[in-house]
Amino acid sequence: MALPQLIPSHSSSSLTHQPSINPYPIFKPFLKPSSLSQSRRFHRLNSLRCSASSFPDNHHTEPPKSDDVVELPIFPLPLVLFPGAILPLQIFEFRYRIMMHTLLHTDLRFGVIYSDSVTGTADVGCVGEIVKHERLVDDRFFLICKGQERFRITNVVRTKPYLVAEVNWLEDRPSGSEDLDGLANEVESYMKDVIRLSNRLNGKQEKETLDLRRNLFPTPFSFFVGSTFEGAPREQQALLELEDTATRLKREKETLRNTLNYLSAASAVKDVFPSS
Repeated sequence: MALPQLIPSHSSSSLTHQPSINPYPIFKPFLKPSSLSQSRRFHRLNSLRCSASSFPDNHHTEPPKSDDVVELPIFPLPLVLFPGAILPLQIFEFRYRIMMHTLLHTDLRFGVIYSDSVTGTADVGCVGEIVKHERLVDDRFFLICKGQERFRITNVVRTKPYLVAEVNWLEDRPSGSEDLDGLANEVESYMKDVIRLSNRLNGKQEKETLDLRRNLFPTPFSFFVGSTFEGAPREQQALLELEDTATRLKREKETLRNTLNYLSAASAVKDVFPSS
């Protein structure tokens, strides 16, 4: 289950991003400026289409406990993949078909990294693991990938025929005395209120929102929340890069609270001026 999509602030000219069908209406968020990494630009993809879908149930995957540097093939995309999220992809450009042939005979894992024409390419991304694939007669591929651990690029190994980089794994630091469960419950409460008001403003029947946490621990829940901010990839990237669960949940709570204030004002205007 996902929150309403965020209205995109911009789109990439080199990729077509097709958000998945969302059961909730679109709303306009109030987002504080995100602090994205300004790293050197990698090559751009010109013919890879992708779409993002909602976070799966009962996700709780721990990142590897290793400081070893590993090599990983990299996909720069105009979207952000979170641990536990599902990403459908269609692959038809030649160099990425080469990558798929390699991956399907090895460990089925590659790195997804956010890139756009304004901010360049980030150096923090998320591993996508191929869980289903279909190869067509024209050698195109349809893939279903699942987000796994996060990583930071430390060195570019090569750029042809596709990008390969050395990466280190990232995991959240201990949050000390922070009440993570309490924070997660607050975030869930704001999510429910945002969904309720969005439905009202879009003329949909108001009904009780189901359990959004679904027994998720605070860290994977914070990734789930980030994955619902589909129309704001720079904010998503800022959330992905944070290495503290409490800080991530607090930032998400602030975004949801600001959005709720906007929706409340819009709802009040609609009550006074029903035809507006």
